[in-house]
Amino acid sequence: MLDFPLWKKISLWAITLALAALALPSLISATGMVALDDLEEAPQVNLGLDLAGGSHLLLEGSEEFVAANRLDNLEENVRVAMRNAEPRIRISDISTADGSLSFLLDTPANIDRARSAIEPLIAGQGITAEWELSVIDTQRMVLSPTSAGLANALDTAMNGAVEVVRERIDQLGTREPTIIRQGDQRIVVQVPGLEDPEALKELLGETAVLEFKLVDKDALPTNVQAGIAPPGSEIYPFVDDSQFAGSSLAVERLGGIRGDNLTEANPGKDPQTNEDVVNIRFDSQGATKFAKLSTENVNERFAIILDGKILSAPVFNEPILGGSAQISGSFNPETAKKLAIQLNSGALPVELTVVEERTVGPDLGADSIRKGLIAMLIGSLAVITLMIATYGRFGVYATIALFFNVLILLGVMAGLNATLTLPGIAGFVLTVGAAVDANVLINERIREERKRGRKVLAAVETGYKEASRAIYDANITNFIAGALLFWFGSGPIRGFAIVLVIGLATTIFTALFLTRMWASSWVKSRPADINI
Repeated sequence: MLDFPLWKKISLWAITLALAALALPSLISATGMVALDDLEEAPQVNLGLDLAGGSHLLLEGSEEFVAANRLDNLEENVRVAMRNAEPRIRISDISTADGSLSFLLDTPANIDRARSAIEPLIAGQGITAEWELSVIDTQRMVLSPTSAGLANALDTAMNGAVEVVRERIDQLGTREPTIIRQGDQRIVVQVPGLEDPEALKELLGETAVLEFKLVDKDALPTNVQAGIAPPGSEIYPFVDDSQFAGSSLAVERLGGIRGDNLTEANPGKDPQTNEDVVNIRFDSQGATKFAKLSTENVNERFAIILDGKILSAPVFNEPILGGSAQISGSFNPETAKKLAIQLNSGALPVELTVVEERTVGPDLGADSIRKGLIAMLIGSLAVITLMIATYGRFGVYATIALFFNVLILLGVMAGLNATLTLPGIAGFVLTVGAAVDANVLINERIREERKRGRKVLAAVETGYKEASRAIYDANITNFIAGALLFWFGSGPIRGFAIVLVIGLATTIFTALFLTRMWASSWVKSRPADINI
C-alpha cells in the first residue's frame, strides 16, 4: 500500500500538475487580469446562463403548421401514386378543406385499385394508422388525419426542431447553449453571454422552408393582384425589401423542388453585379431534380420562395446541370449570412413562435460567483483550521490535497469544455466536503490502529487500506446518483451532476493517492516509533 517507486511518484505529480494547469486559463480570465479574447484558444470552463447572463427564449411549435404540411405531402404522394398505377387511375375534384384530403375517382371500378395504392402511404408504425380512409358515394375517397398520427407527427417535428435550433445556434459560435424540450410543443433555449435576443429570435423564428416553383404563366396579372389564383396555383407575395415589394406572383402549387436536398449554402458575391447572394449546392438527388426542372422549362420563369415569400423570380436561361444555383434577393452581407446559416441547418419541421423571452444580465451571475467563492473560502478555511489542529502533519496533507482537488476539478471541466452553473458551484462545495470526509476517515482509522499498538508504518498502511473500502463504497453510491441526475435531468441539474461526478473522481485521486504518497514518503524517512 505504501510502496511508491520513483516512476509512480513522477506519474502522480505529472498528472496532478497537468490537470491543475488546465484550470489556470479559467482562473486567470475570472480575475479579469487577461482579456477573455486573449485566452480564446485555451480550454476554459464555460459559464451557464445563471452565471454569465444571456438570453432565455421559450418557443412554441405550431400544430396547425405540421397538420398543413402533412396534408400537402399526402396530396402530392397520392397524385404520384395514382399517376404511377398501371393503368393510370384518374382523379379529379381534389379538396383539402377541413384538414382532410378528398378526391373523386373517374369510375367506381377503381376503388379497390386506388385503396391498394393509397394504403402504403397512410399506414403508421405498428398498429397506429396515420390517416383514416373512407369512401363516400362509391367514387369519392376521403383521407382524414387521426389524432394519434398527428400527435406522432408533432412529436417527430419537435424533436427535429430541437436539432435544427441547436445547429443554427452552434453556427453563431455561441458556447454551450441549453436547448431542451418542455412538454409536447415547447422548446427552452438559453444562450449564455448573448444579451440581445433580437438576432436570436430572428434566426430561430424563421422556418427557412426553401422552395423552387414554376411561375404560372397563364395567370392574369389583374387576378393575381386581386388575390385570385388559377386552379392548381397559389399566390405568393415578394419579400418586403425586394424591388417588387407589394406585388405578388401565382406559382404552381405542386411540383417544383424543396430545399430538403441542399447540402451546402454560403454567402457570396455575384461576379457580374457584385450584389450579395447565397450560393447553394444540391445533393445528387436534388441535382437530378433541379436539372430536370430547368431542362424542361428553359426560358420559363420560376420563383425562389422562402417561408411563403418570393425572394426573386429569375428565368431558366439554360439547363442547370451541375447541382449548383444562386439565390439573389436584395441581400446585404448580414442577411445573406443569416440565410446561409438557416439553409445549412435545414428547415424547421414546425413553425416556432416566441412565447416568452427574458435577458439575464451578467451582474447577477457575477454576484452569485462572488458569494459562492466567499462561501467556499470561509468553509474551506474553517475546515483547514480544524484539520490541521486535529491531525497535525496529516491535516496539512489533507489541506494541500484539498487545494489540488479544486484545481484538478476545474482543469477536468475545462478540458471537457463543460459548463459551470449556479448549482455547479454547490457541487464544488459538496466536493470539498466529500474530500474532507475522505481524509477524516483515513486519519481516524490511522489513529485507531495506533491506539491498538501498531507501529506508525503499519498503522498508516492499514488505515489507508481499511478506509479506502468505505470511501469507494460511498463514492460509487454517489456516482450512481450523479449519473442518474445527468441522464434524466436537464440544464442546471445536469450542471450539478457533472461537477458532482467529476468531483468524486478527483476526491478519490487526491485522498487515496496523493496524500498516501506524501504520508509514505514522510513515514519512511522517519524512525518507525514516531508518533502522529
